[in-house]
Amino acid sequence: MLKDITLGQFFPGKTIIHRLDPRTKILLMLIYFVTLFLAKNYFSYALVLSFLVGATLLGRIPFRAMTRGLKPMLIIIVFTGVLNLFYTRGGTLLLEWKFIHIYSEGLRTAFFMILRILMLVCGTFLLTYTTSPIALTDALEQLASPLKKLHVPVHEFSMMMCIALRFIPTLIEETDKIISAQKARGADFETGNLIRRAKALIPILVPLFFSAFRRADELATAMECRCYHGGEGRTSLKVLRYALRDYLALSVGLVLLVLVAILRHYGL
Repeated sequence: MLKDITLGQFFPGKTIIHRLDPRTKILLMLIYFVTLFLAKNYFSYALVLSFLVGATLLGRIPFRAMTRGLKPMLIIIVFTGVLNLFYTRGGTLLLEWKFIHIYSEGLRTAFFMILRILMLVCGTFLLTYTTSPIALTDALEQLASPLKKLHVPVHEFSMMMCIALRFIPTLIEETDKIISAQKARGADFETGNLIRRAKALIPILVPLFFSAFRRADELATAMECRCYHGGEGRTSLKVLRYALRDYLALSVGLVLLVLVAILRHYGL
């Protein structure tokens, strides 16, 4: 299960999606999220899904990588679908058994909610798969630069996000190694009641926290040795500049947003 967590991974490439300015990709992701929450019927969701599939194909992201990253979210997705299925009333009564009542509106809501979560997660994966953490940091810092006038530590927040994304795969790999080592020593993490399973996690959490703090200390020492002192006076090796493809991509995103908003207004 741990190996299925792909958030924070970056797949290098030279596709048009990879070559987009990271600020453009962040803005497109925000437009995509707003559009997805505006969608409320089959045709609207089909438009948004077509946009996601098209971007995935242009970025040449393997379909297996997308589906593998969804496995850790399976419990949340199923739980959300079940809640909406049983607690949404309206429409035609499809099933009635004791205290269980399933309506057509509940079935429709559950389907759209599951589809929305899947598309939200896949959109986030597409951003991280096609954009390096450093590029995301620079893009976020520039997009949030107006907040510097309010004395908000924009650079520090961006740097923390970059470090967190960078070390997610590392910590997952470290956790997998610790679990394998503990199993080789006879540890059992799959049997017993809930309390026993929770206690069995202690031999994993203790070395994992120790390793995380050690890596954090090593990273802080390395940053101090390189005279890192925050964002004041810092320059970028690669200066971000918008190109024609960025304006075209933003135009496509805005057209999608307008179309879905019109469909929602007219109830189509």
